[in-house]
Amino acid sequence: MSKKGSFSGFLKRKDINISAKTYFVDAMSGMAQGLFASLLIGTILITLGQYIGLIPGEAFVVISGLLLKAGKMAQAITGAAIGVGIAAALKAPMLVMACATCVGYFANSYPGTPYAAGPLGVFIAVIVATEFGKAVSKETKVDILVTPIVTLGSGLLVAYITCPAIAIAMNWIGEFINVATTLHPFLMGIVISVVVGIILTLPISSAAICASIGIAGIAGGAALAGCCAQMVGFAACSFRDNKWGGVVSQGLGTSMLQMPNIVKHPQIWIPATLASAITGPMATMLFKLECNGVSAGMGTCGLVGPIGCISAMTDSGNLNAMAWCGMLIVCVLAPAILSVVFELILRKIGLIKEGYMKLP
Repeated sequence: MSKKGSFSGFLKRKDINISAKTYFVDAMSGMAQGLFASLLIGTILITLGQYIGLIPGEAFVVISGLLLKAGKMAQAITGAAIGVGIAAALKAPMLVMACATCVGYFANSYPGTPYAAGPLGVFIAVIVATEFGKAVSKETKVDILVTPIVTLGSGLLVAYITCPAIAIAMNWIGEFINVATTLHPFLMGIVISVVVGIILTLPISSAAICASIGIAGIAGGAALAGCCAQMVGFAACSFRDNKWGGVVSQGLGTSMLQMPNIVKHPQIWIPATLASAITGPMATMLFKLECNGVSAGMGTCGLVGPIGCISAMTDSGNLNAMAWCGMLIVCVLAPAILSVVFELILRKIGLIKEGYMKLP
């Protein structure tokens, strides 16, 4: 057996599959799960706690305090949760997964710069740590020592080397997008809405990307608009094929369910994408909606996006009647109506036919 064959056999035996799908689909999906279980849920709990605290009564004050504490704790362990999610997606053994938790926590808050490397720093460090950990797992009689040392050592070393640069780069990209959107809300509203919406429907995590670059303000509002346009758009357009089950699974779940159909019939992506090109500028120019980080990349999934928008606009002092109307129109009504109109036009000219958007 050649050395190449021997090494390939070793990787196969250790379940190490070096491929774009493994790292940019599977691992990123695990990253999104970790974000949802920590930062996202924490944001939701804090928002609920803030509003429940406004209700008169001692019981509501107590409940509010508990929700606020729970939310802050969930947010504090974002890195650890991402580490577990990625390690689980890479099918890591239990000991490696436990070490990935520590690597994730360290990378997410590594204080090498004034900024944190955030989810992208965690993503890179945990992948390296997990794959090295899997490689040595159960290969020696002192596995309980070797595996943690290799997993933690490789992960922390990668975090130490890469996190400062990642933190600066992501901060720069986020600042550029946020400032550019403020200066050119129409053009950037279209670009951000369309791009982030498309990313949401692709098998990669728009939430993780939005969190990594620290998208905020009206740029986050444009991202939210694009995500909502995809989810609500597909839910509305495919109603005749999927009925109410499709509305719930896509409108409150994910438009990613349509990817197999998009591969077969790419034209079904046109209505929701055109809708996002319209709702983006509506969010940035007309209603000036704001959303921050991971919430901006979630759309209507579990209503996380609108809740994040409420939280962001409450913090900035811009939550008013106009903002509430804007959320209803941009997140639900406009994408549903626009997508259906575009879809009917494409049906009329024969580009979209019955069953093209039928979910399995």
